[in-house]
Amino acid sequence: MDWIYLSPHFDDVALSCGGLVWEQTQQGDEASIWTIFAGEAPNEDLSPFAHSLHERWNFDQQAPVHRMEEDRQSCLFLGAKMRYFSLPDCIYRRDPHTHKAMYATEKALNGPIHQGDEQNLALLQEELKMAVPPDAVLVYPLALGNHVDHQLVRLAAEDLHHSAWYYADYPYVSRDSTQLERFIQEGWKRQVFPISLPGLEAWIHSIEAHASQISTFWSDGMAMRHAVTDYYHRNGGIGLWKKPAK
Repeated sequence: MDWIYLSPHFDDVALSCGGLVWEQTQQGDEASIWTIFAGEAPNEDLSPFAHSLHERWNFDQQAPVHRMEEDRQSCLFLGAKMRYFSLPDCIYRRDPHTHKAMYATEKALNGPIHQGDEQNLALLQEELKMAVPPDAVLVYPLALGNHVDHQLVRLAAEDLHHSAWYYADYPYVSRDSTQLERFIQEGWKRQVFPISLPGLEAWIHSIEAHASQISTFWSDGMAMRHAVTDYYHRNGGIGLWKKPAK
């Protein structure tokens, strides 16, 4: 089978589905991770918020270039192919009319989509229509945690009307597991894919490759390892979700 995972950012599929991607490639399936917001940072005029994130990641102006190299290493661990799209991360995007940063705070990242992103959504929808093979199995985020880039990927992918699975955005799902209750109430079906212990190790290694991002969610690599292992045991593997048929 040909699995295509849509990752809003470089680390999202590794975080949410790394163990499953590894299991699939070990079984002879083809798995690809498509990072959507992989475009370059502007040469200048970063917002103070974007600057603060670069400092936390210990990266210079070329942060997306460094993060792409982390992702290449992560995909090597998983045996996955990779593809990168050209739209930039939301922390770099500016309103096309006012030129103000559309997402200049942590709160804005997890709020409503800025109207200035309507053009980007339309562009992404067209790019995916051209790129996704009709026989591929598509997997994309539920957008738990409400990150704007996760919301945009889900909206664009749903416009394809392609048979698909959804993944629970980790670690956002662990912060509030009640987020999944509405999907259960609406009749969504969840299938748990078992992950072996070697698969768990590959999953952890794929996240470790995104070294700059560990501090976003955990105090250090060991805390990440414990958290992912606990998540793995609580769920019995990695669950994917199916939307109910209309």
